[in-house]
Amino acid sequence: MTRAPWGRAPVTGEEPEVSTVEEAPGRPAVADSDEEAPRLEAVRRYAALETASGGAFDRVAALAARIFQAPFATVTIVGDDLVRVIAAHGPPARRAIAEVSIMEPVIVESPTVEAPIVGTLCAAAVRHDGPHAVSDARLHPGAAGDPAVRGEPGIRFHAAAPIVTPDGEPLGSVNVMDTRPREAGEEELACLRDLADLVMDELQVRLVTQRTVEIERQLRAGAERLARTLQRTLLPPALPRVPGLRAAAAYHPVSADEVGGDFYDLFPLDGDRWGFFLGDVCGKGAGAASLTSLVRYTLRAAAVYDADPHAVLANLDAVLQQEHAGGDIPAPYCTAVFGVLQPDGDGFGVTLATGGHPPALAVRADGVVEPIHPAGGQLIGILRNPHFAQVGARLNAGDALLLYTDGLTEARTETGSMLDEDGLTACLAAAGPTSADALLDTVHDLITALGEGVSDDTAVLALSVPPATRSSSSGSQGAA
Repeated sequence: MTRAPWGRAPVTGEEPEVSTVEEAPGRPAVADSDEEAPRLEAVRRYAALETASGGAFDRVAALAARIFQAPFATVTIVGDDLVRVIAAHGPPARRAIAEVSIMEPVIVESPTVEAPIVGTLCAAAVRHDGPHAVSDARLHPGAAGDPAVRGEPGIRFHAAAPIVTPDGEPLGSVNVMDTRPREAGEEELACLRDLADLVMDELQVRLVTQRTVEIERQLRAGAERLARTLQRTLLPPALPRVPGLRAAAAYHPVSADEVGGDFYDLFPLDGDRWGFFLGDVCGKGAGAASLTSLVRYTLRAAAVYDADPHAVLANLDAVLQQEHAGGDIPAPYCTAVFGVLQPDGDGFGVTLATGGHPPALAVRADGVVEPIHPAGGQLIGILRNPHFAQVGARLNAGDALLLYTDGLTEARTETGSMLDEDGLTACLAAAGPTSADALLDTVHDLITALGEGVSDDTAVLALSVPPATRSSSSGSQGAA
């Protein structure tokens, strides 16, 4: 899968020949007129589709030759100054048509055609309303001077059916040629018309597919822009500076065009205390975005009313329970960890409460990694009288604390097993003592290494206390 930035068929058998394009110097292959403009516009509209796959058109040419028991057959598109061969049957056919298309056109008046015709059999075919045949090209005033008629391979018989768009504009023709004069039967011409219709159907399918892909691309691009914008509104634009603490955060979305439900925040409380939280709501998309917004607002509001972490989660649970009361939609729920930071000498006292969330991990100054995880702690918003667990800890100088959502620990490794808490702990222990920013770098490298194994969004919040040898007065700066 294609990942958004960190919040920062083989074919067997013979290859068909490449369609040839030969320009005709001098005057255009078809007489220039106001009536010709819509046809040329239609040619330009379908031009990019002609060479997308020659296989289908090559089969049409081969079938046309078989029906007429003729040596040569082509499928051509006629532009304003060229004849494009998009399929050909018979080794000399492509060379013969190329010679015809690059000849100096000879325009003659025909008593049977209102507009002048060009002395190129394939180019003239677009001027006919239906299938037609020239029994002997040497006797035809518009084709007698053709090099392919007077020279090699000596074309005498030519039958063609125009390829006509749904709005009536002829793009080109399906052509059958023979080196001996002959007549064309009505059934043969009817089959030729059907083959021309098949070519048009194929071009139309390709046009619709191309437009559908383009519309999908535009919609996806719009969805990605909307998702990025909406996701930014659900996360703080930047983390505040906390004296004596370094804070950093990041969000890793799996899908660029789908809004996830992971969230985090760090904000001031009363006095010198600071609140922080990280969690994950159920679902994705607009519903998850709405629920995330509600959860973030409720957590901050509840902390103002009573900053005790256990009480904050209990208040959030009451709000979510109320949202579901009497409703037919599935109950909204989430997991979360809420904490309070209190400056304490050269470190911080930390009080954490969890509701169904993975444990926070403390990376100590000596490189030891230990979980900060109170016993218990159930999902928020879905259970009757849930239990939320609370625990106290301390961050000393040089210590760091990592909070994360389960998209990280539920990621699959190369062996197919989940990374889980033990795998993450081993990764952090191998990195050794670290800061908040370095913790984020370690997690980013881990997610990158896991690649396709990461199947869910991941939010990360890291807090660290500078080592005692560093000035504890330097502020902190977060990155979302």
